[in-house]
Amino acid sequence: MAISEIPLSPENQQFSISLAGQSLQMAVTWRAVFWCLDVMDSSGADLIKGIPLITGADLLAQYGYMGLGFKLVVVCDDSTQDYPTKTDLGGRSHLLVSTE
Repeated sequence: MAISEIPLSPENQQFSISLAGQSLQMAVTWRAVFWCLDVMDSSGADLIKGIPLITGADLLAQYGYMGLGFKLVVVCDDSTQDYPTKTDLGGRSHLLVSTE
């Protein structure tokens, strides 16, 4: 198992990424009180929409049936923080990927 950080910044963004042998696109958007993640295939077709970036759980656990081959977890440097704030995404809050 390999764990790495997906580099983010505290701004709305969309990017291409290769995970577990797949080319994907991801979009991270601020939704007034929390960050939200969308996962798309390489052509931009939606796979998973609207995942809230919260700490303490595999964000993709409920999508195990899709067989993506990786897990996503949010961690914050402050252990009492439940989710990234509008200004600390990628700085004090991190999106980690674990591949099998």
